[in-house]
Amino acid sequence: MMLRESSPSRQQCLRHRSPRPCELPRVHRTVRTGPGGRRCAAAGGEADHYTAPHGFPALSGKIPQIISSGMQISSAHYTPARKGREKEAAVPLAGTASLPATDLRSRLLQSPAALLDTTMDQMRTLVLVHEVGTALAAARSLGREQSSVQKQLDTLNRNFKQLCGEPLVVKQGRGKKVLFTATGEAFVEIARDTLADWLDGVRESRRLRGETVTVGTTRFTLGFLANAGEHVAEEFQERGIDLRVTHLRTRELLDALRTKQADLVCGSVLIAEDDSVLAEFDVMEWRRSGLSLVTNLSGEQLPNRVMRASELHAVPLVVPASGLISGFLHGWFGTDFRDKLGIAAEIDDVRYGFDLLRSELLYGCMIVTQGVGEAAGDGRLPEGQGLRTIELVNDVGPKMQVLVGAFTRRGERQGYYAEHPLNLLWTALELENAKWKSGEVSPAKAS
Repeated sequence: MMLRESSPSRQQCLRHRSPRPCELPRVHRTVRTGPGGRRCAAAGGEADHYTAPHGFPALSGKIPQIISSGMQISSAHYTPARKGREKEAAVPLAGTASLPATDLRSRLLQSPAALLDTTMDQMRTLVLVHEVGTALAAARSLGREQSSVQKQLDTLNRNFKQLCGEPLVVKQGRGKKVLFTATGEAFVEIARDTLADWLDGVRESRRLRGETVTVGTTRFTLGFLANAGEHVAEEFQERGIDLRVTHLRTRELLDALRTKQADLVCGSVLIAEDDSVLAEFDVMEWRRSGLSLVTNLSGEQLPNRVMRASELHAVPLVVPASGLISGFLHGWFGTDFRDKLGIAAEIDDVRYGFDLLRSELLYGCMIVTQGVGEAAGDGRLPEGQGLRTIELVNDVGPKMQVLVGAFTRRGERQGYYAEHPLNLLWTALELENAKWKSGEVSPAKAS
């Protein structure tokens, strides 16, 4: 004889605290009884049977763990109720259930110790070994013993083998470059980006607080900055302001501002008639000019007269491989200007071009900005000694000019207080610009 006991259908729901029937699956208790209706434990005892509520799919095997309102019902093994078959005793599942970490805070709290033990110094060493190839070369760059660098690599290998299943680097033998595994290559990029982000963050914080200012300048506009620096040097020193000066090539000037590698730059840029390239910058204009030729050709080979751009094909030319001068030639003659002109040499630095002409290994003309040509012609540029300067005019293409000046990101200075180092330096440059235009000081080389 089987008696079935179950909770009343209208029993108050503990989860919802309302008289509405609970929607959780119901568990019925089946009791095996002996003669006279007495409970008979020996005949099988009690067993719980699972009944799915209306709308729930029928389940078999194991009851899932249910967690609600602080009440936990552990999973139990059960056998579907069948006529004439007894259910086995309930057996709880081993282990615990945990929800996956989907938010950042949960991921941080569950970070493995092997990862948290990784330091920025270890990441720097890893990146440096990847750059130079060996632990010995990295140790020399860091000013450390090779054993110190190797110990860091061993620690990283041990930790990441535990984390990812393989080490980051593999030694190839004495004198051979370290081999980076696929995991190692991936984490080198992560380490490089992480260090760069932190360094950029520190620099940005110091810049916003007015503790540092970075100025980029070309070689030929360094004189402008040097003169302006004299006006602010004492105050910068008293306030502990770090003035950083970095050398930039002409083609790098505006990009250095866009990427925040510099807060202010001094140099020359190529502009067309609409000046649209300068829309995102504040500009302190020092001068607009064209181009010149510096040559070692004799007066008979190239007379002292203005030369037109349409005549450039008649002389051997020394031109930069890229940058401002190439921009002029591209605008005047098109993308195939190298096929239309007689280019004797391509250079990456104007100083090399001067040295090349003075060595007389070749005879020809180097195209330079008008300011550099004038400085070479009147002796303000020692590299141009013994060379002649000839004015070059455009008669073939669109009107373009060289704008020499100082540049900052548009509107940034106005967001700072008046005594911010960037504003102080800008004011000092304006003072030098006024002196130069009034004739109080001699023009700079790149003017």
